[in-house]
Amino acid sequence: MRLDNFLHRVGNDIVAAYLIVAPEGVTVIDAGLAGHWRDLVAELNSEGRSLDDIRGVILTHGDSDHVGFAERLHQDYGVPIYIHPGDVDRAKGGSKPATAKHSMKLGPLLRFLAYSLRKGGWRTTWLTEVVEVRDGDTLDLPGSPQIIGVPGHSEGSIAVYVPIADAVFVGDGLTTRHVLTGAKGPQPAPFTDNPDQAITSLQAIVATGAKWVLPGHGAPWNSGVEAAVVAVETAALKVK
Repeated sequence: MRLDNFLHRVGNDIVAAYLIVAPEGVTVIDAGLAGHWRDLVAELNSEGRSLDDIRGVILTHGDSDHVGFAERLHQDYGVPIYIHPGDVDRAKGGSKPATAKHSMKLGPLLRFLAYSLRKGGWRTTWLTEVVEVRDGDTLDLPGSPQIIGVPGHSEGSIAVYVPIADAVFVGDGLTTRHVLTGAKGPQPAPFTDNPDQAITSLQAIVATGAKWVLPGHGAPWNSGVEAAVVAVETAALKVK
C-alpha cells in the first residue's frame, strides 16, 4: 500500500513492515512475518521494482514479528540487515526477558494469533549475520535513514527517521492498535521489557517533527509525531 511519496506499507494494522522506494533503490524497515514475502514482492512490482532493488533492511528490534523475511533477503539476495547491538541476540533467536501480564480481549487476541499463523509466524528464520547500528547513525541507504535510540520495549529498540518521507518508524516503541485488546490510537505497546523507559525514550523522536509515525502494529499515524507522543503519554497515565 502506498501511503505517501516514497512511503509504502506491507501487511496491515495487525503486523506491518515498511518500504522507502527512492530513485536509487529501496530500503526495508522491519520485515514483518515470513509470509509477508509475497506481499513484499507484490508491492515492489506495483512500483516497477524488484527484490534486486532492495539495498538494506533496518530492524527496529529483534522480535519474531519484525524479523520475518529479513534473513531470506540476506541469504538469497545478499541484502545487509541493520540492527542495534542490544537486540542482536534477540534477532538470532535468543531468549527474551519476562514482561508484565496484560489485560486482553479474546476477539483481538485470536485475530492476532490467526493472522500470525497465516503469515508464517510459526516458521521464523532467525538472523545469522548483521550490521550493527547505533543512535545518531545515518545510513548509506535509499532515503538516508537516521537511527534514533528508543530503548524500553527492548534494550536495542530504535526508531528510524527518513526525511524524504517525513516519517519516523517506531517499531514497538508505541502502537496504534493494541494486539491484545484491539484498542486504537497511540498508546504504549504490550510485551515491553521496561515500560517506563519506553515512554521516556519517545522524547527522542519529537525533534524530528515528522508528519508520519509508523508502528509495527496499528494504523499509520499522519497527525504529527508530537501529537502521537502526547497521546501515548496520556494513555500510559490511565493504565497506572
